[in-house]
Amino acid sequence: MSSSTGAQQGPAARQAAMAEQVLAEGSATAAELAERFGVSLMTIHRDLDELERQGIVRKFRGGVTAQPSGVFESNVEYRLKTMRAEKAAVADRALALIEPGMAIMLDDSTTTLEIARRLRNGEITPLTVVTNFLQAINLLSDQRGIHLMALGGDYDPLHSSFLGVSCVEAVQSLRVDVCFASTSAVHGGFAYHQEQHIVSVKRAMLDSAARDVLLIDHTKLARTALHRVVPLSRFDLLLVDDGASPEALRDLDEHKVTYEVCATVPASEPQGRAGHRGGGGDDRTGTT
Repeated sequence: MSSSTGAQQGPAARQAAMAEQVLAEGSATAAELAERFGVSLMTIHRDLDELERQGIVRKFRGGVTAQPSGVFESNVEYRLKTMRAEKAAVADRALALIEPGMAIMLDDSTTTLEIARRLRNGEITPLTVVTNFLQAINLLSDQRGIHLMALGGDYDPLHSSFLGVSCVEAVQSLRVDVCFASTSAVHGGFAYHQEQHIVSVKRAMLDSAARDVLLIDHTKLARTALHRVVPLSRFDLLLVDDGASPEALRDLDEHKVTYEVCATVPASEPQGRAGHRGGGGDDRTGTT
């Protein structure tokens, strides 16, 4: 984009283009954005204030980022672009845990969204799917053989999901066979998330299921966030991709977590369901 073109854009169009750049690249400095869009630093900061108000990015001194921190979750549009092969690997393995006739619950994570994508092939039916994630609802709304139950509540555009007290109450009225969930961080035998209102929904979902499965990519291991969700012992199985470091896997072993390491494949190759079982020490062979 030329400087003259950027300067001629209206604020809304410029902010949309700016958000697209930051979501694609992860972060940018205010000076870089001012040069690219051909406007003053003052204008850039006004634009970034608006994008931050919308929950798309976070400002820091001298720039802006779409990446998460221990206190802030990243925008769903950014999360959809990251760790795609790793999410695919754990979702492929999770799919093998689903059988026709089951009722399953998917949380509002982009990792479990990969399960919804795979359910569109129609190979596992009949099936009841319960979710509060608008992205998953849109994916599955027209699928024959899938009874879709959408959890209501207060819509949160940052997460593209329905949350709040009414969502928790809706979850508590149900009982499903398996809950598939993800979270922002795993460390020291606990799962963590940055936002309290997300934690309350995830806890209710885990309580509503006969079996709980945690799906994460390896970048979430050995990290913490502001709120503890639940101990890892609450999960019957943890699935992680093969980018996980030996140190991170040892931490899971030390806390007696049952987990499987799922093999990633290049995007050009068909996805498989490979994995290695771990937990409790010698059973293991071998980063939401």
